[in-house]
Amino acid sequence: MPELLVIAGATATGKSEIAIAVAQEIGAEIVNADSMQVYKGMDIGTAKLSLAERQGVPHHLLDLVDVATDVTVAWYQEIARAKIDELMAAGKSVVVVGGTGFYIKAILDDLNFPETDPLVRQKLSDEAERIGAAAMHARLATLDPAAALAIPAENVRRVVRALEVIEITGKPFTANLPREASTRYPKAKQFGLQMERETLDSRIDARVERMWSQGFVDEVEVLINHGLLEGKTAKAAIGYSQIIAMKHGEISEAAAKADTALATRQYARRQETWFTRDDRINWIAPADTHVRLSNIMAAL
Repeated sequence: MPELLVIAGATATGKSEIAIAVAQEIGAEIVNADSMQVYKGMDIGTAKLSLAERQGVPHHLLDLVDVATDVTVAWYQEIARAKIDELMAAGKSVVVVGGTGFYIKAILDDLNFPETDPLVRQKLSDEAERIGAAAMHARLATLDPAAALAIPAENVRRVVRALEVIEITGKPFTANLPREASTRYPKAKQFGLQMERETLDSRIDARVERMWSQGFVDEVEVLINHGLLEGKTAKAAIGYSQIIAMKHGEISEAAAKADTALATRQYARRQETWFTRDDRINWIAPADTHVRLSNIMAAL
């Protein structure tokens, strides 16, 4: 019988590497659950694996849309479930891998997505322009702390959407997220990768340095020419927003790099908090890939 596995955790914990090892072990294909890797051309800044690095394992839901396009969790839920169902119907096991908590939850659970109100959305968008992203995120943290943990302050579009839902429904945005066991894929097995904070911080700093040396700034320049500034979602991604600010003369390159590392470390903390709220996740202690793989296989 085909299996559905989820490998989650904070950024830079080695999810992609272990996902490939598991997929090779059980003959599975991989489905991406990183909200920024769905964008074409956002490669270096999202640590997207190259074709060679995928080691022959088919990967799905990468490079789907242009950077000017704004995507939603509801959109992702539909295409991710369709792809998983297609693969499993063909007898293929699936490994879902990524660090976007809402995306993983959208696959597994029957989330409700409230209708939008254009007038409320516009009002909140105008307010965000007037008072800034930090103030809007602070309001969300007061009204719905769990949503604020999952949504970076830099992603103004998602902050505004969460506040819109709160205003329309009178309930927290996360009230739409069920707490019961998975209803869509009840036999799915979830694994989370843990790592000591000091080690993770060092890995994040090294990743940011590597991204810069690989040409991250040039990648952003190319994407700006392909419409990066026209949408709201992609340009808010960590690293991309900092380099955009640098390109606009708002900060120095050194500051852009330092702020990217800091924002990534902060994002990793939010990811850890988000995933530890789900008691269905089996946590895998820090270790090399071989030991992690053995621990996951033993739990299947």
